[in-house]
Amino acid sequence: MTVALIFLPLAVALAIAVLPLDRRLASGAGLLGTLAEVVLAAVALVRFNAGSGMQFVTDDRWIPDFGLAPVRFHVGMDGLGVFMVALAAVGVAASLAASLLAGRERPRAHIALLLLLESALVLLFTAQDLVLFYVGWEVMMVALFVLMGVWGGAGRRAATLRFVIYSLLGSLSMLVAIAYIGVRYHTFEVGQVHSGVVWLFLAFAAAFCIKAPMFPLHGWLPAAYRESSIEVTALLSGVVSKAGAYGLLRFCLPMFPGPAHDWRWLFLGLGLAGLLYGSLVAFRQPDARGVVAYSSFAQMNLIIIGIFALNVNGATGAIFQMVNHGVVSLAAFLLIGVLELRMGTSLFRHLGGLANGRPIASTVFLIAALWALAVPGSSVFVSEIYILIGAFQQNEWLGAAAALGIVLAAMYMLRWYSAIAHEKDGDSVPAGMPDLHLRELAIALPLIAILFVMTAWPYGVMKRVDPGGGWAAYVVQKQ
Repeated sequence: MTVALIFLPLAVALAIAVLPLDRRLASGAGLLGTLAEVVLAAVALVRFNAGSGMQFVTDDRWIPDFGLAPVRFHVGMDGLGVFMVALAAVGVAASLAASLLAGRERPRAHIALLLLLESALVLLFTAQDLVLFYVGWEVMMVALFVLMGVWGGAGRRAATLRFVIYSLLGSLSMLVAIAYIGVRYHTFEVGQVHSGVVWLFLAFAAAFCIKAPMFPLHGWLPAAYRESSIEVTALLSGVVSKAGAYGLLRFCLPMFPGPAHDWRWLFLGLGLAGLLYGSLVAFRQPDARGVVAYSSFAQMNLIIIGIFALNVNGATGAIFQMVNHGVVSLAAFLLIGVLELRMGTSLFRHLGGLANGRPIASTVFLIAALWALAVPGSSVFVSEIYILIGAFQQNEWLGAAAALGIVLAAMYMLRWYSAIAHEKDGDSVPAGMPDLHLRELAIALPLIAILFVMTAWPYGVMKRVDPGGGWAAYVVQKQ
């Protein structure tokens, strides 16, 4: 199952890149490939046995040891990995469909790179060997560099260069740490590395916190989110940022429990600063894309607070929020893409009045806004409550300050929806602009449906996560 999830999108990507397919055939093959990946991920979710640890495992020798440590093709999924794989499958399928609506130039290359990105994401979310994980991490970066640099906006070169510099700094620090672990501990197996070396912990954490991103390592975010094509921005926010949080949970905490515990207040403090700063900056953004970009930044820092609360409630809320925020940000950015495609801009002064005569569009935008601001009863509300409980268990003042950041989310998301749907400060959406088409709804409605399912049955997600065992067993010991 895991091997099929890794190699299916890669095989489709190679076929599209090599075979002389026209635009229509390439688009159809890419879309069918991503939908097949969604089906496989759904089957893995249904077949996953909660509480049984790592499942769908393949473990074979890949690279000889040469006297140090063998590199193994060791992949599998536990409660954390299976939801990240499902999120990647859904995110790439929705983003590829959005790119087809936008009619990107050089479609074969664009579709192949999106599928390559999906294969890399699934690999890094399932790898149980550090070198194998690093391969997935770097392939993900390469695909993103090209997607941003070729299909981005007018400022794409500067944005891509900044993204490359930040990413390389993090990747190099992690590569040095992985090489040292191979020499020092004679293994690359994640479950066999337990170290108290602080610089190793910080080297891994730097790579993951840049990708999340955590304050103040977010310097690449504003330009990258604005200049990338909307489907790439949606993936950066909805899926790629989760790779950073995933790395903290999968590697930093279990492999370095001592340093993680000793340095927790640095990460909690920076996470709180990022939550409050991102929320305030989001409120001041002049465009719909900017609001959601800084909202994503704030929410990822809230997730970091949940992770470094170092208790079961915080970890459970952080993982559930990773899934929730991934789906919400995918929906929000792809809906913004519809506006940009029709209006040529997402600046608020050129929008307004979307609700007049367009009930479907205004309703879908409203649902995205309500879930983003964690309306009581929603799945996002549940995950944020668990993070707050975990923060209060760590420290009462931390919990109170984090609650303030959650309140601020209501302010900027209500402004976001009001500026799009009702206000008419400058230009407004033309009265003759039609409501959402069936093809646009086909992208948005599955994401909305996922949010409703998780809202109706949050236990279905949370029971599979099992943060008290396996990869996070140390959490229980620290309580």
